[in-house]
Amino acid sequence: MRSFLTLISYIFHPIVIPTAGTVAYFIITPRFSTPAFESSNILPIFILTVVIPIVSFLILKNIGLVSSVALPSLKERRYPLLIYIVLLFMVAYKIIPNNFTIELYYYFIGLIGAATTSLILLFLNFKSSIHLTGMGSLLMYLPCLSIHFEMNITIALSILIFCTGLVASARIYLRAHNTTELIIGLFVGMFSQILTIKLWL
Repeated sequence: MRSFLTLISYIFHPIVIPTAGTVAYFIITPRFSTPAFESSNILPIFILTVVIPIVSFLILKNIGLVSSVALPSLKERRYPLLIYIVLLFMVAYKIIPNNFTIELYYYFIGLIGAATTSLILLFLNFKSSIHLTGMGSLLMYLPCLSIHFEMNITIALSILIFCTGLVASARIYLRAHNTTELIIGLFVGMFSQILTIKLWL
C-alpha cells in the first residue's frame, strides 16, 4: 500500500499540474489548432515546469540546500518553490504570449498566485500541501473550461475528484501532511483560480 500511495504522490506531483492543465485545454477547446501550435505551447511548458524543476532539485540536493524529495523542513521547501514561481512567470510572460490563449494565460496567473501564497505561508511557518494546491487548481480550472466552451466533461471531472481524494489520502498515509494542511492547500489552489475567472470566463 505504501509503495502504491508513494507512486500516486509522484504521478500527481505539483510539477505536472501546469502541463496537465495545458493538455486539458487543448483537449477541451473546440477551437481548431494545428499539432505544431499545440506542441509550441506544451513542449516549452513541459520543459520549464517539469524538466528544469527536476534538474534544479538535483542541483539543490547536491549543494546541500535540500535533503530529499520529500522536502521535510519549511526552509527546504522555500528554495524549490521560489524557483518554480520564477519558471511559472517565464511561461506566463514569455511562452504563452507567443501563441496567446487567454484561458491558458490566466490559468498560469492563478498557478503563480497559488505558489506565491504557499511560499508566503512557509515564511509564516505553515506548511500547506503543495500537492493539494495543484489538484485544487486543476479541479477549479477544468469546470470553468467546460462552462466556457459549453463542453460536457462530467466523466473527466469525476475522475479528477476521485484522484484528488486519492492524493489527499496518500499524503495523510505517508504522514507528509495533516488534515489542516491538506484543506488549506486545496483552498489556496481553488481560490487562486477563482480570482482569475472573471477575467476570462
